[in-house]
Parts: sequence; C-alpha cells; structure tokens
Amino acid sequence: MQLIILDRDGVINEDSDAFVKSLEEWLPLPGAIEAIARLSQAGWTIAIATNQSGLARGYFSPETLDAMHTRLQQLVAEQGGKVDLIRYCPHGPDDDCACRKPKPGLFRQIAAHFACDLKGVPTVGDSLRDLQAGVSEGCKPYLVLTGKGHKTASQSLPEGTQIFADLAAVADHLLET
Repeated sequence: MQLIILDRDGVINEDSDAFVKSLEEWLPLPGAIEAIARLSQAGWTIAIATNQSGLARGYFSPETLDAMHTRLQQLVAEQGGKVDLIRYCPHGPDDDCACRKPKPGLFRQIAAHFACDLKGVPTVGDSLRDLQAGVSEGCKPYLVLTGKGHKTASQSLPEGTQIFADLAAVADHLLET
C-alpha cells in the first residue's frame, strides 16, 4: 500500500484565521482536488489528518464538518479518485488531548486503521505542527507554500523536509518517482 497523509486547511482548501465554519466557506485550492484524484488513480491510499478546534470553540457543528468532508469526497470522486480516510481532532489548544497536531495521535489512528507502519509515508502540510506530527511517527515531510506555508518555510523545518508550491506539485513529484 502506498499511503499519503494530507493536512486539510491550507493544503486541500483555503485556510482562514477566522476558521472555515461553513460549507460555503470550504473552498478547494486550485488543483488540489485533481491532485488527490490523480494520486488515488495511481494507487495511492489517501488519508487526511486535520485539527478542527472550531468544534471545541463552538464555531461549527459536527454535522457541518461532516458536510465539508462529504463535499471533499464528492469532488474527488467526480474526478475519478477516492479519499480513503479522514481523521480529525475536535479539541481546542488547551484540552491537552493526544490527537491535536503536533502530537501524533491522528497519525497513530491512521496507522492503526490501515494496520501499517508510517515510516517513509509522505505527509503534506502547510504548518510546522503538521510536519512535526508526521515526522514523530516516521513520515517523510512535505511542506506546501499554500495556506500558512510561506510563513512556515521561514521556520526551522524537520530534517529532510521537501518544499513544493502546492499539493499538485507534490502529486507531480510523487507520480514521477
């Protein structure tokens, strides 16, 4: 199995400092849906690991989050691909949970779901905490310059981090190798 783990906000869809709170605010980034579909068609298993503290903050309901994820899955399916798994952390930053990135809980859930080791699995994020969570479980870090990526690129990144313009460029790279 070729597994890839993606962050959501800032990688697949537009991010917002005010949070993505509704289906109308959930807007795919150019080329992201097609990139997921191309990876899926090439045999990659697509997992998404996303912090969604807007739930804990009361900015949106679980039903709204489900609607966003259903829309994501529908758009990818319309392009001939599939999102195999979505795991999210519903907690706030002060909840001291094990799943909020940069902690590795979401990645451990994904590994358990697929009964696999994450060593060398690509993980794509736009923030340092996305990369740190994956690297702690052996993932290979890919930073995209969408979302908060430009700001993140100026920070001290995990060793071996590869930087790409966007998810489409990551897909191009992975499908060429």
